[in-house]
Amino acid sequence: MSSPSTIWRPAHVTNRQITFATVLALLAWAFAIYDFILFGTLLPELGKSLGLDAAGQAGLVTWMSAGAVLVGLIAGPVMDKFGRKAGMALATAGAGTASVLTALAAFLPAPVLVLIRSISGLGLSEQGVNGAYLSELYGASDDPRIKKRQGFIYSLVQGGWPIGAILAAALTAVLLPHIGWAGCFVFAAVPSFVVSALSRKLRESPQFEAISKIHRLQKSGAHAEAAAISESLGIEEHHRPSTMADIFRGRSLRTTLALSFGHILNYFPVQVFSVLGTTVITTIHHISFTNSLAILLMSNVIAYLGYLTHGALGDRFGRRNVISFGWILGGIVFTAMIFGPSDFWTVVALYSVGTFFLIGPYSCVLFFVGESYHTRIRGRGAAFVAAVGPIGAILASAAATGILGSGGTWATAAFFFGAVPCIISGFAVLFARKNQHVADPVHTGASAVVETAE
Repeated sequence: MSSPSTIWRPAHVTNRQITFATVLALLAWAFAIYDFILFGTLLPELGKSLGLDAAGQAGLVTWMSAGAVLVGLIAGPVMDKFGRKAGMALATAGAGTASVLTALAAFLPAPVLVLIRSISGLGLSEQGVNGAYLSELYGASDDPRIKKRQGFIYSLVQGGWPIGAILAAALTAVLLPHIGWAGCFVFAAVPSFVVSALSRKLRESPQFEAISKIHRLQKSGAHAEAAAISESLGIEEHHRPSTMADIFRGRSLRTTLALSFGHILNYFPVQVFSVLGTTVITTIHHISFTNSLAILLMSNVIAYLGYLTHGALGDRFGRRNVISFGWILGGIVFTAMIFGPSDFWTVVALYSVGTFFLIGPYSCVLFFVGESYHTRIRGRGAAFVAAVGPIGAILASAAATGILGSGGTWATAAFFFGAVPCIISGFAVLFARKNQHVADPVHTGASAVVETAE
């Protein structure tokens, strides 16, 4: 067996590599959201071209959302088999492909458009890719500033959501009169393809490099060397390829169930209070928002501040606890907004605080998901938890439609399918294990046991 000084280990991760990966991940997520929000913004225009009324458009979106959940799962196996870089390239290319093909919607039947927009699930899986990849890259850094503030740094990346949303709203207002809705989709595809190409220059995560090295040695019959590297780096040997079923086995089962259930439940209030927020407020309290752009900017600024705040708090108090506290408090605040007075500033203040605690914890969620799985299945786990969340949005829309169709009010629908699930989602997250961490194969000594998250 090799001596400790000659045993292979991944190369050192530099701060420059981490900075480049962080910036590229931010851009990838922002442009994925750009495509997502752009489609919602231009849906009325697209619906006119397809001859669809409001009900037809809603049905189309439901099928697209279901397809996006299924397609988004592909990113997990790609990350675990081909690497985190490949996962980012696939996710961003998926967002770009969905955008450019959507430009052809006027010439395609609705079922084909459903298939095209299902590809956007790869773009939405970018947050899972980022959480898995950056949790590994930050975990392998020897810079104490990064180690201490990795959750806060990641919150800057997750902030790509409001950035992408604002870009979509602003650029659509500028470009739509000149190039039409199809041109807007073509324009949106370009930055995603650029980021996908640049992802080739990323540093692969040391954790994936270590797992890949061990697997290659096992395949070539060099079992003694593979065992030596596994022992030296504190990584358990595995003699079979990982599968999606592995995230439902052993210690990972509890993680998958708690985080997936919490994410699905939390998408209920995301759909009710974020996507349909203006409708809920104006219908319940009869408040007219005359400047929708100002409201959009306000909610996205609040969401971004929420990301930064919860990212910093997660580093100090533990990500699981911060997620749970935020979502429970958010549900309580939204309840107060629903049943409280209809005074304009009271409603706006409660809506703002509720949004802060609903959206802000997502800077902890995706990073915590990445920390909660073993390296060999981290991609699958992160992609699965990220992908299943929109199921909650589909269920929330269906449930709200049922309530309203049977003579109920938006107040009832928003409470039972918005505020209540928000509170329950916070408790669901508490069933996950706290204070997880990822392996550090660059600096770990032979006596350390580091892969304890599975």
